[in-house]
Formats: sequence, C-alpha cells, structure tokens
Amino acid sequence: MARRQDNRGRRGGFEPKDEFDQQTVDLARVTRVTKGGKQMSFRACIVVGDRHGRVGEGTGKGRDVQIAMEKAVRLAKKHVVRIQLVNGTIPHRTEAKYKATSVLIKPAPPGSGLICGGAMRIVLNLAGVESASGKIFGGKNKITTVRATIKALCALRAPRAVKAA
Repeated sequence: MARRQDNRGRRGGFEPKDEFDQQTVDLARVTRVTKGGKQMSFRACIVVGDRHGRVGEGTGKGRDVQIAMEKAVRLAKKHVVRIQLVNGTIPHRTEAKYKATSVLIKPAPPGSGLICGGAMRIVLNLAGVESASGKIFGGKNKITTVRATIKALCALRAPRAVKAA
C-alpha cells in the first residue's frame, strides 16, 4: 500500500502543521535515591516560539527522554506569552530576576543582531527579536535564565504613540 505524501492523517482529515518552532535548552539525566536504590529519570527544558512575538517555556520529567520532551513541549505550548516588538527589537530596557538569576535586556539598532549568550539567545530568537543586547547576572543555570528572560519580556509595555503638534 502506498503511503500518503500530503499531511492527511489516518482518517483522511488534514492534521494542522505545528505553528511553533521548538528548541531544547537542557536535557539532563536525574536520579532519585530511595530505599530500593537509585531511580533514573530524564528532565527536558524546551522553549517554543513562532518568531512573531509569542514564546513559551516548559520543563518536563519522565522515565524516558521522549516522554520528558513531549511533556515539556505540551507545557511550553500551554504557557505561551505574547511580547511587544518594535521594528525587530524590544521597545525599552527591561530587567527581571528569577531565583538567583537576574537578566538585563536592552534594545539595539537594527542590523546589530542578538548580543547575548546561552539560553537567553534561544528565547529571544524564538520570540522573534532580531536585534537586542542582553546580560545575565548571578546564577548561570539554563532553566532559571530562560524563566528570568521570559519574565523580563512579559514586563515590556507597548510604546506610546507620539502626538502631532
């Protein structure tokens, strides 16, 4: 039997294409020590975004890598937030703190690109920010950096319209 080349599902209906891009920030094997011995599981932190101002983060755990990643993607899509963008950058400077990590994000001139590193770059890229400058202070944990960055992006406000004189 020939396989279908289009995106129709098993029952003939079309399955919607996923509107979000996703990127894995952290994948770790974690161990819980119990009376019966060590119990292994996996933790996945995934960021999803549409590159047009929507971004979300999810962290899931499971006995298998695939289960942890599916859970993280489902949670990330559930916690998507919309951010304000102006000409490919953020409208103003913003700061946020999550646990030990503090982040600072500043707008940058068009064409300068993302001047930040690590997990902050992943979040800003998936959110659709083309030009910005960022700095991470305190803890460098990837998961807390992602959450602090999203918290900072949520604090953005739309720029006020300039009245004609």
